[in-house]
Amino acid sequence: MTETAGTGALPVEGVPAARVLDEIRALRAGDRPTHGGRLFAYVYDPGVAGLDELAQAAYAESAHVNGLDPTAFPSLLAMENALVGAAARLLGGGPGTSAPDVVGSVTSGGTESLILAVKAARDARPDLAEPRIVVPVSGHAAFAKAAHYLRVALDPVPVDPVTLRPAVADVAAAIRPETVLVVASAPSYAHGVIDPVAEIAAVAAAAGMRCHVDACFGGWTLPWLRRLGAPVPPFDFAVPGVTSISVDLHKYAYAPKGVSVLLHRDPGLRATQFFAYADWPGYTMVNPVIASTRSGGPIAAAYATLRHFGEDGYLRLAAVTRDAVAGLADAVRAVDGLRLLAEPESTVVCFTADDPALDLFVLVDELTARGWHTQPQLAYAGLPASVHLTVTAAVAPRVAEFGPALAEAAAAARAAGPVVLPPELLALAGSLTPEALTPDLIAGLAAGLGLGGGAAPDRMAAVNTLLQAAPVRLRERLLVEFVGLLQRPTW
Repeated sequence: MTETAGTGALPVEGVPAARVLDEIRALRAGDRPTHGGRLFAYVYDPGVAGLDELAQAAYAESAHVNGLDPTAFPSLLAMENALVGAAARLLGGGPGTSAPDVVGSVTSGGTESLILAVKAARDARPDLAEPRIVVPVSGHAAFAKAAHYLRVALDPVPVDPVTLRPAVADVAAAIRPETVLVVASAPSYAHGVIDPVAEIAAVAAAAGMRCHVDACFGGWTLPWLRRLGAPVPPFDFAVPGVTSISVDLHKYAYAPKGVSVLLHRDPGLRATQFFAYADWPGYTMVNPVIASTRSGGPIAAAYATLRHFGEDGYLRLAAVTRDAVAGLADAVRAVDGLRLLAEPESTVVCFTADDPALDLFVLVDELTARGWHTQPQLAYAGLPASVHLTVTAAVAPRVAEFGPALAEAAAAARAAGPVVLPPELLALAGSLTPEALTPDLIAGLAAGLGLGGGAAPDRMAAVNTLLQAAPVRLRERLLVEFVGLLQRPTW
């Protein structure tokens, strides 16, 4: 019998379009909900009717347009320039500002934007054999990824355990002659607090260094919150010494994945971001970003989204989100044993537990069982484990439901008690080196935690408890191995 369906992506005979779509919908049924205000990570939902249809239609119009050659597809060039201009104007650049010559590029996401910011800074100093970047430990992990990919040394700066910000003096002390870039966050993803950008940019400028502001998370919300009266400190191109900024449009601009913008104060700073190559017999290659071929679909969808909302639309969404943040923070304050790790400054609510009987990882599982999907964060360098809530406008109608759900989940977590791993397993996690992990040992650990078989367990508290017990390097190796168990081909 000829195979025409099943889970394989390449059947012997083609499958009718309607049936393929039904298969995809069936697979999607097991995903976290991307709409409805119950998912506090990974997706950004404004809760606006008709937006998905608009973005999908715009995407379809340009899905097959290739960003490799802007002279062949001027429509894409026009939309990309418009997105860069909108981001630059929102972030203190453009005509009539102190940064009138801001230029930029559209990338596939925040990680690509950060990698390119590091590349531009590194390549601007070809005289340095061992370039370095200075990044607070609260800076996004993508900077570590950039340092790894680009062979740049990473100099981490600790953050204060109370303010969750780096001390400017520590940033200054970390700068060396080999430093090519100093980083600040507006805000940091994990805790949602804004670094002292003006002061960090000043010490970077005094040392003759570039300063990148990672505003991937907050760049499209902080300006609107400031217009609403929030005390947002200076963080953009209005700050002297800020040389580049990244902002993700697929976050709070509510565009579909994946669209980010990397801005530079002037064209000279951007020049080393490009890659050009003519020493081969094919077409002359010049790329402003990492990818060569780029679908125009995401750019067109982002362009349509920005045009549809306009400034007044984003201001309304920011006001709704601000109120939702305040409501969620109040819900956390109302539960005994929980406390905010930081007073909300943007669109993040981050909390921890002071009660030893209240295991945060169990609490996360209890919330998940009740339909609320949050993001657990492991303890790190004196900072406690925490729960991260990314708040969007779609959350606002759900705020009144979240408080009772959180209290109920906390009570259930107390009743269940903290996760208790076998002492020998904890001892193993504390003593093993990454090199000592064998396939058999990894398989045994995974089986004991319910990992494998192409799916994660419904409850992750035991996994997170083991990861938290492991030193950082072992934690990384375990993550690689555990995710590798999930990512296996379907034959």
